[in-house]
Amino acid sequence: MPTDTTSPRTPSGSRSLEHPAREDIRLADVLHALADPMRLRIVRALAAAESELNCADIELPVSKSTCTHHFRVLREHGVIQQLYRGTAKLNGLRRADLDELFPGLIDGVLRGADLQAGRLGEE
Repeated sequence: MPTDTTSPRTPSGSRSLEHPAREDIRLADVLHALADPMRLRIVRALAAAESELNCADIELPVSKSTCTHHFRVLREHGVIQQLYRGTAKLNGLRRADLDELFPGLIDGVLRGADLQAGRLGEE
């Protein structure tokens, strides 16, 4: 069952986005979300920042609508959490949830992505 990012401190009328509850996150969905190079790039940026980032803080060589699609896939599959702060949509990696459900998965994927980027001369 999806949950939302509304907290007790969120004023009524604030926008919120649906996220899967921790117990509803499935490995196949996470792997699907991480399989796309642009989505993996987003996850790498969020992991490196170790804090929430605005969508615009992560440069992707695709259109704005395609960026929106990638962020939505990551959110709907439980990889990231998105919340509005004022007019900004902030993104954070759901590391604690993913580490509890799939220990070592995110660290291994990030390590592999870093090795691949080095091998291919990216970033």
